[in-house]
Amino acid sequence: MVLTHRNVDGIDIVALAGRLVMADVPQVRQRLLAVVEQGQGKLALDLAEVSFMDSSGLSVLVSVFKAARLKNGDVALLRLNPTVRSLIELTRLHQIFAIFDDEAAALARLR
Repeated sequence: MVLTHRNVDGIDIVALAGRLVMADVPQVRQRLLAVVEQGQGKLALDLAEVSFMDSSGLSVLVSVFKAARLKNGDVALLRLNPTVRSLIELTRLHQIFAIFDDEAAALARLR
């Protein structure tokens, strides 16, 4: 799993690429929680290049969401492919995560 991090106006944007599965979860969770902890708790996760995610990958999203909320922040999900979007909707996580196809819209929401 490849993570790319950048910051735009105090909002952390992390792009993930690859498969978010159990073998990758500890490292990805640790890195994302560090981004939230060191930042302002405002995080946009670009999942356009995530080809597959299992339930352990979903647990990473929930952990990061909880950490962001503890800092009065939020997490937005960007550019979900159909497979990942289906998983998010099936588990009803679309009710807690704001989902965007456009980075500018996500950044406006997080501001």
